[in-house]
Amino acid sequence: LVAKGFSQVQWIDYNELFSPVARFETVRILLALAALEDWEIQALDVKQAFLYGKLDEEIYMEQPEGFVKDKTKVWRLHRALYGLKQASLSWWKECNASMGKLGFKRCVSDAGVYVFKENGQTVIAIIYVDDALFMGSDKDLIMKKKHEFMNVWECRDLGEPKEILGMHIFHDRKKKILKLDQGAYLDKVISRFGMTNAKKAQTPLPTSWVPHANTEPVNAELRRRFQSVIGSLLYLMLGTRPDIAYAVIKLSQYSANPSKDHLAKALYIIRYLLYTQDYALVYNGSSQEGFIAYSDSDWASDSNDRKSHTGMIVTFATGSVSWTSHKQKTVALSSTEAEYMAASDTSRQLMWIKTLFSEIGFKLGSMPLMVDNQGSSFLASNPVQERRTKHIDIRYHFIREKVEAGIIDLYYIQTEDNVADLLTKNLALVKFVKLRNRLGLLFKHIH
Repeated sequence: LVAKGFSQVQWIDYNELFSPVARFETVRILLALAALEDWEIQALDVKQAFLYGKLDEEIYMEQPEGFVKDKTKVWRLHRALYGLKQASLSWWKECNASMGKLGFKRCVSDAGVYVFKENGQTVIAIIYVDDALFMGSDKDLIMKKKHEFMNVWECRDLGEPKEILGMHIFHDRKKKILKLDQGAYLDKVISRFGMTNAKKAQTPLPTSWVPHANTEPVNAELRRRFQSVIGSLLYLMLGTRPDIAYAVIKLSQYSANPSKDHLAKALYIIRYLLYTQDYALVYNGSSQEGFIAYSDSDWASDSNDRKSHTGMIVTFATGSVSWTSHKQKTVALSSTEAEYMAASDTSRQLMWIKTLFSEIGFKLGSMPLMVDNQGSSFLASNPVQERRTKHIDIRYHFIREKVEAGIIDLYYIQTEDNVADLLTKNLALVKFVKLRNRLGLLFKHIH
């Protein structure tokens, strides 16, 4: 039984809709941590989760076909149904309350993460709508809290997780290796857009290609197909494929009025994914490698408005856990300024990671941030105001405070070794492959 949510009227049938879920990057970070710490991971999903939600609003619906007893009457709903706009939020409120009763504390840094502590042991729960992961070092305590949760809600016990958020999980505890990939989803994307037998490409975009805005009138059918391709690629990029981040984000900027060339280049990305179909994000627990952040920018690279492009990536246990590729909001007057803005954005991401880890019981030391511009490093380490930098927005000076406090350590790195360079421009094949290997993207069938 599904309600016709599309007929609901705001402020009458529903008010608030937003329902918090765990972030993709949080899931990757905690799975990488599980590989490093050799943690037990258990999974479950709640059956018909939305039906548990209690409604705050007074909602009526027509009697469904086959169940009509009195045509003059309608049903009043006391609990949520699938299809209702607020069903997800109603379920989250119930689930959140039950986690509190089980002794879990919700994290401020990510509302989808809960922490339970007892006798020096910690259980971390990740909740994404009706999917849940329980992880920690004490298997008995994990199983206890998991079964307590299952006593509250009717669940399917999935044991060791094989999948989360559409990402396939392979966890080899003996070798302390954890792999993530979206192979099944990628197969569907390749098939949906008729690219099964397409010629494979070795890079996400041709090295020399420069995008230009389309000046022709909007072609509705072309736009629909382009947006469908980009939407599918965005899900892959957000999940396990940082190597296509620049290409996808760059093309998505032309979604309002794409040209045939834009569509051809979107399909070119699929040709690259066809070539790298067997790649997965690999986290190596034996490496004992902590967080390392890289930031970079490509100055005035947008031919339309001359704004720069920021690239940021954070690795953990030798694999990528967080990445960003986006056009900067303001025009930078120099490469130093563009790099400074990129480094400041990266520092805010590192502070979020530090907060998350403090909430789950891990104290992180200073966080290393690699930059390839000495001018931006000097600007972040010294509170100077001069003619060429006094106009920089105050929000970007956030990094100075963190460097001065010793929370973030800046290190200079050669441009050819800066992994974030891959997220700012089209690179030639040799350099692209060199940097991609340092993302933790490896053949998934190689142990």
